[in-house]
Parts: sequence; C-alpha cells; structure tokens
Amino acid sequence: MQYYSFNQYLRARFGCKVYKVAVDGGFTCPNRDGTCGVRGCIFCSSGGSGDFAGDRRMRITDQIEAGKALVEKKNKNGKYIAYFQAFTNTYAPVSVLREKFMEAAGHRDVVALSVATRPDCLAPDVVDLLQGIDRIKPVFVELGLQTIHEKTAAYIRRGYTLDVYDSAVSRLQRAGLNTVVHLILGLPGESRQDMLQSVDHVVQSGVQGVKFQLLHVLRGTDLEKEYLAGRVPVMTMEEYLSVLYDALRRLPPGMVVHRVTGDGPKKDLLAPLWSADKKRVLNAIKKYGE
Repeated sequence: MQYYSFNQYLRARFGCKVYKVAVDGGFTCPNRDGTCGVRGCIFCSSGGSGDFAGDRRMRITDQIEAGKALVEKKNKNGKYIAYFQAFTNTYAPVSVLREKFMEAAGHRDVVALSVATRPDCLAPDVVDLLQGIDRIKPVFVELGLQTIHEKTAAYIRRGYTLDVYDSAVSRLQRAGLNTVVHLILGLPGESRQDMLQSVDHVVQSGVQGVKFQLLHVLRGTDLEKEYLAGRVPVMTMEEYLSVLYDALRRLPPGMVVHRVTGDGPKKDLLAPLWSADKKRVLNAIKKYGE
C-alpha cells in the first residue's frame, strides 16, 4: 500500500528520526466525570487510551526523560514529540494547560507537541493557547472522531454529535493548527461503505492527517462484555487489509497517515489476537496490493 507516512513527514520536516514520547498530563474526560457520561467510550481502557503513557505523578519533564530512556539506543541524538495521550488533554483550565504544554515545549529535545483531545473540549481560549504554542514549536491536535455515523457514535458512547466535530475542525483550521483525526475501522454494525464514508468526510473537512485504528477489544472495557456476548465481531487481518487499502486510496496527496493499525497492551488484548504481531501486520500492509 502506498501512503504518506508520519515517519516520512517527520524526516522531511525535521531532518532526522523523531520518536513520540507519550506523557500523561493528569487530565480526566467529560465522558468520565459526569459532564456527558461516567463510563467513557465503550472501547476505552481504564487508562483513557493512554496505556503507553508516562506516570501522571511525575513532572512532564521527567516523563519525557523516562520515555527517551526507553528508545535512546534506537534514537541516538534524535528528537522527540511530547504526546499528551491519556484521556482528554484540553479538559482543564487554560492556566493548567499552559503550564503543562509550555513545560513540554521547553524541553531541549522536543521538536513538537501532539495533543489528543475531543472536539467538544476546544473552546476559543484553548484554541488560542494551542495557536500560541504552535508559534514556539509545532502542535498536532488529535481528535477522536472514530465514525461519522450517529447510530454508531451512540453505541460507542462518544458523547458528541458530528456537527461538534465539524465546528471544532473549522476553528482549528482557521487557527492554522495541524489537525489529525482518529478513525476506527470495524466498529459494530458498520459496513465497508459506512467506514469509507467516514474517511470521505474527514478528507472533505480539510484536516492534515488521519490515524486508522483497527477495532480491538481490551479486557476490562465495556466492549469486552459486548464481545463475549457475541454482539461484536472483529475483523480478520485480510478483512482489515482490504478496507484499509480502499481507505488509503481515498486520501489526497500530501495527507499524512499517522497510523495504519493499532493495538493495546498485549496482556489486555482479547481480540483480534493477530493484531498483537505488529511487525507481521505492518509487513502485510506494506505488501498488500502490490
């Protein structure tokens, strides 16, 4: 499969290998604190999709240093992206956000920030803050859309409607912020056409990047209960490769693909088990369609 990978983009922009270091800013989520829900999205782990992030009890700088230590042998004198991954990373007062983001931006080896958040947590003052930091070091704003279909969104308990996403993207684009959208392929009840319609909508919204995630079931989530009850089929590798291939072909030249698959911690992964062999999956993606 041919696509413009995030790795290619980073090498072109920064001239070296750049690794993401996942940090935990200590935030929660409106889908967990009662604002729009208390149980989170149906697929979300207790770590708020930040299972590989640092220890929130540590300072941001210390988390970055700990993350660097894990890959420094592979990234000698390399650079890093501080990835605010766990839960919703714009869900706090602007003063708190500014302190944490500026600490990350001030790290000598950090060349950019990546901020994972929700479209309903991007008030004008938050966008202004991100825009200001982007003038210091590039900021990637990652939005968890997952699907454009309201029936599916209700099933996964996303907690906001599609027009909220459209409005947030419009504000981010006016601010000149690099926006990346997460999509899950294989959500329950969705056909291939449904998934590709989500891809088309993301493309038409004018964002700069996309992350494709295979639906996987983690232990301890509400999705696990649905899967064990037989209500959630998971894709075979061949099925995933086929729909991913069609999705990638719909992207315009220059749109950056930040991820083509995904998995959780192996100890928590219930299904599909083939996704745990990441090297095999990435090789299969590379060869598919040749």
